Amino acid sequence: MPQLERHHLDEAAQAGLISGAQASALWSFLCEHAPAPVAGHATFSLSNVLHYLGGMLAIGAMSIFMTLGWEQFGGAGVFFIALLYFAIAWKLATRLEAQRQAIPSGIMATFALVLVPLAVWGLQQALGLWAEGLHTEHYREYHSFIDWRWTTLELATLAAGALMLWRWRAPFLLMPIALTLWYMSMDLAMLLIEPGAAARWSEAAWTFRKWFSVCFGAVMLLLTLLAELRRRSARDYAFWLYLFGLMAFWGGLTSLDSGSLGGKLVYLAINLALVLGGAVLGRRTFTVFGAIGVAIVLGDLSYYYFRDSWLFPIALSAIGLAIVYLGIWWNRNEARIAASLHAILPARLRKLLP
Repeated sequence: MPQLERHHLDEAAQAGLISGAQASALWSFLCEHAPAPVAGHATFSLSNVLHYLGGMLAIGAMSIFMTLGWEQFGGAGVFFIALLYFAIAWKLATRLEAQRQAIPSGIMATFALVLVPLAVWGLQQALGLWAEGLHTEHYREYHSFIDWRWTTLELATLAAGALMLWRWRAPFLLMPIALTLWYMSMDLAMLLIEPGAAARWSEAAWTFRKWFSVCFGAVMLLLTLLAELRRRSARDYAFWLYLFGLMAFWGGLTSLDSGSLGGKLVYLAINLALVLGGAVLGRRTFTVFGAIGVAIVLGDLSYYYFRDSWLFPIALSAIGLAIVYLGIWWNRNEARIAASLHAILPARLRKLLP
């Protein structure tokens, strides 16, 4: 929804819609009755950018950028070091919460949650319970290789994430939870495929994994939507679940790569539905993924029909410019389109939507 500022009322007065006195009185009324800012509500400010930048660096250091040097301490060493870091992060989150610093507190709680899979991996290594695998000897492969052996780490992270979300109520905690669900969708597909390297990497296995990703992502999106409709909150708990649900659904759908015209049209229709769904739900993440999908289809069709013609670069340029102007048109008419789509929906459902 557009943010109302004083100059908007002044412009309305200049346009003759209201008088100058009415504009001043209305602005005073709005300032007096405006709701107080929600604690922990993220705004685009330098302090918040620094909070998230520092938090993401720390989180990345304990996940994606984990080095092999840590494994010199052995499984038990990794486990106890992860516990020490967890305790420090928990203490900082508690202190920041007491200081009413909701966003930094949530970031520290998220940092603590990211340490859970590392601690579980270290413990399993120490107890000799870690199953051997082609790409699972080192923890840093957790974020780069798909393998069913990671499911123990993922289940522990989800359980810890549920408890920490209940304790901290921080929307940013949904980031590692949603990421873990995305990872699990890929690893579970490996677990369900017939054992054996040849079977797991066959064309049929790849197709199964793509469809599994589509179905898992669709279920994730549906459950997130139902949860959001049942309990709307000033804090955006659904953003990360929507994001990674879309990555699983849209990524799997896009990787199917249908060569037939009918398949491309179905893919185009689904992406157009994502664009419209984003307008209805007020979720631009849907709109972005849908718009990218539409651009992919249009580019693919232009290549198919004009690939041997000098018209191909012209057609592709025309599509690009059309998309740019479509974005301008969408920005100007998004609110009206959303209102029109809301009007079509049943009254009971319309009350639940933003």
